[in-house]
Amino acid sequence: MRRRLVLAVVGLVAIILVVHDVPLRSHLKRVEQDRVITALERDAFTLAAKSQQLLAGKSPSTDATPSGISLATLVNDYKSISTADVLIVSGEGTVQIASDQTVLVGMSFLNRPEIASALLGNSTVGVRRSETLKADLVYAAVPVLTADSVIGAVRLTYPKSVVDARVASRLKGILLVAIISLLMAFVAALIIASSAVRPLRRLKARTEDIADGDLSARAEVEGPAEIRELAVSFNEMAARVEQMLAEQRGFAADASHQLRTPLTALRLRIEQAQISAAQPDVRVEVLNEDLEAATGEIERLQRLVEQLLALARTEKKNVLVDVDVAAVIIGRIEMWNSLAEEREVTLKFAVPEKVFVKAIDGSLEQILDNYIDNALDYAPAQSSIALKLDVSDREVKLSVVDEGPGMPAEVRQHAFDRFWRGAESQNRPGGSGLGLSIVAQLAAASGGTVELSQNAPTGLIASVSLRKAIHHK
Repeated sequence: MRRRLVLAVVGLVAIILVVHDVPLRSHLKRVEQDRVITALERDAFTLAAKSQQLLAGKSPSTDATPSGISLATLVNDYKSISTADVLIVSGEGTVQIASDQTVLVGMSFLNRPEIASALLGNSTVGVRRSETLKADLVYAAVPVLTADSVIGAVRLTYPKSVVDARVASRLKGILLVAIISLLMAFVAALIIASSAVRPLRRLKARTEDIADGDLSARAEVEGPAEIRELAVSFNEMAARVEQMLAEQRGFAADASHQLRTPLTALRLRIEQAQISAAQPDVRVEVLNEDLEAATGEIERLQRLVEQLLALARTEKKNVLVDVDVAAVIIGRIEMWNSLAEEREVTLKFAVPEKVFVKAIDGSLEQILDNYIDNALDYAPAQSSIALKLDVSDREVKLSVVDEGPGMPAEVRQHAFDRFWRGAESQNRPGGSGLGLSIVAQLAAASGGTVELSQNAPTGLIASVSLRKAIHHK
């Protein structure tokens, strides 16, 4: 990732430099050439003005004006401040003086287009190929004028290679700046990429620690805002995974412990039945008692396994649905009513108007079944179990109130723990200590809460509070 970030930044800067510098090169070349041509044309006009009187004399290259100036003096003075070659011709196109030693006085330059144009009274500037020099020249040719005629011409030439060298020199500076810019972009991108990648690498190291079994590993919250958010989410996920695995390990340990007791009892019952069956004078009644006891242990084991499966299912993420509370209560009362009548206990409930709660599908039925089952186990004969419903703007509280012995406050604190059984329930046949734990799990998965409180003067209030489904009326 760091390499891709660095390449992306450096590549972007390189593209910007190319887009900027390629047109700049052409612009610099054109500007430098125009600057040289303009300077040559200006100097040519200056020399033409100064040589006007000298070209009117017989020997302009050597003769001097009354002020002591000759064409040679003009050329030498100009050459002292410029590297351009000077050529002055007469009106007939013959050379009067030249700074180039290979050009002789008296040679005709009428075949040069710029000289011919200047002798016609036109000033010309530009670039042309010199076949004599086998090189491109930048030139400026201007006429030397009198009041009524052209008496000569001045031409200044400059090798185009010199102009190109100046442009190349400036381009070297631009290239150096471009290289420095690329290096700075590389360093900046490397620093930024490293600062961005470093937290990700540390986060990767923490994931490897967790994969190796260190569930306490947590990522450092550092770096850019997005990476900090990722680290926070990672830590929350790691904490949930650690808690979930701890609960699973605890669940497996508790389940194995709880299953050991009925399995041991079952084995002992079967062994006793085998011993009884081996007796020559065994009675059928004794053997049936041993087998019935074994069957009871099997049923207890079956109920325990079913409750363990129910508890495991409550730990999965489920979708909440709208549940009609009154309909659920009426259905559960109809189911439990026959058992309640058998134990001489009355189930009471005043049916209210329809109210809906948010809960896992089927969870409210299981919660009520556990509450009513526990209440029936402890409610004395000729007593009643009341189902009460309290509805507020946002919450619905359903309570099962019995008239049994109740439960001390210190015991109620542990009643919803897995496999916990109070002293008053130790002798209950088939008890597993999972019923209320399942209730708590179902309520929590539905976004609700559970509570046990003392009923005055006697009995227990077992309640569950769930979020009201407000879109129902």
